[in-house]
Amino acid sequence: MTDTSQKPETNDAGAAEGRLSTASALPQDELARMTDDIIGALKTVYDPEIPADIYELGLIYKIDIEDDRSVKIDMTLTAPGCPVAGEMPGWVENAVRAVEGVGDVEVSMVFDPPWTPDRMSEEAQIAIGWY
Repeated sequence: MTDTSQKPETNDAGAAEGRLSTASALPQDELARMTDDIIGALKTVYDPEIPADIYELGLIYKIDIEDDRSVKIDMTLTAPGCPVAGEMPGWVENAVRAVEGVGDVEVSMVFDPPWTPDRMSEEAQIAIGWY
């Protein structure tokens, strides 16, 4: 299993920084490509009420790429009562399932820890006019 969990901090580019475990049966170059492609796919999913993608908003808490190429994602919402709460996990699943090499995709909604604006990247802050 490979854990690409996001940390609340951001890197110099402003994107949420991830952790990548080296304990995987997948070749490291393939794992790196899949991770980049999954993050790219997540950046195509937007909260319809906020003009920033869910990855830059810090809504993705964890991405696990299993040895069998299945992907498990823990995500949250900006608020538990978000009007698209029932639809957004499906949007995420569809986006990630389209990535080359990805097998099954499981998206879990979590609310602990609660999302706060400090999870947003600089890019997201600029997009919504907070920077």
